[in-house]
Amino acid sequence: MKPASAIAIYLLFWTLTLFAVLPFGVRTTRESGAEPVPGQAESAPHNPMLGKKLMWTTVVATVLFALFYANYVQGWILFEDIPGWKDSGPYRPAS
Repeated sequence: MKPASAIAIYLLFWTLTLFAVLPFGVRTTRESGAEPVPGQAESAPHNPMLGKKLMWTTVVATVLFALFYANYVQGWILFEDIPGWKDSGPYRPAS
């Protein structure tokens, strides 16, 4: 795998993980008992804890990418192992 491809795949893992991690632990201003700022949406988080979420995103994405890369190198799961892969879709893997 080329380094540029590895970086692009890691960034995909990181971005998807960020969207999965963002909702955890979010409390609105009303739920936390604080006074909302005039014009603030009721669903806006009071303290989004972005630093903590960025750290968790990096950890989880790195573990997922490591598993992906290990599978790429070791060949644990191949396209041929997926039922119906050869018979479906416009792309057919080389035999």
